[in-house]
Amino acid sequence: MGILSKKDSKLILDPLADNNPITIQVLGICSALAITAELKASIVMTISVLFVLGVGNVVVSLMRNIIPPKIRIIVQLVVVAALVIIVDQVLKAFAYELSKTLSVFVGLIITNCIIMGRFEAFALGNGPWKSFLDGIGNALGYGVILIIVGFFRELLGSGTLLGIQVLGDPIAKTGLYALGYENNGFMLLSPMALITVGIIIWVQRSRNKTLIEEN
Repeated sequence: MGILSKKDSKLILDPLADNNPITIQVLGICSALAITAELKASIVMTISVLFVLGVGNVVVSLMRNIIPPKIRIIVQLVVVAALVIIVDQVLKAFAYELSKTLSVFVGLIITNCIIMGRFEAFALGNGPWKSFLDGIGNALGYGVILIIVGFFRELLGSGTLLGIQVLGDPIAKTGLYALGYENNGFMLLSPMALITVGIIIWVQRSRNKTLIEEN
């Protein structure tokens, strides 16, 4: 018997595919459009949401029986705001330049529909362990899409990955650039992030007929 039961595994695996928060639930689209022009930013945002949602779900779950229903949203906002402040301070301490790029969007994690949705829909009705797994699963599902979009946008838009030239030198005309390849500047614009997400949704639904029938 593995560490996780079938139901526990489902909490992590479902959001990665058939119940993905971005491609199926259509949540968290704003950050998918805004910060995915660079792969590094996508990875950092993924790690940030992973921490906030994983820890936040556990905290809300532990407090679920003592939170007055009338102020539960305020309590949830306080929890997520405290965690986001921790993330912001860590970024400023260890990745200052990147923190300046992500500053506004890290702050917007507080109102991220995915996070508030999981607090409300899952953490308030389940124990800490299941809530932790649910948080990790949904954060990973969110992050996978961000990283895929960031990978293609940076690669095709700048010819780099994590800031490193991988297609050759566009100035010296080496690598693919020697064959006449040009970076697609449109990939760095927000509309191309939406188109890329749309392509991912199309591929996902074409591979899974159940999703088409449900919608």
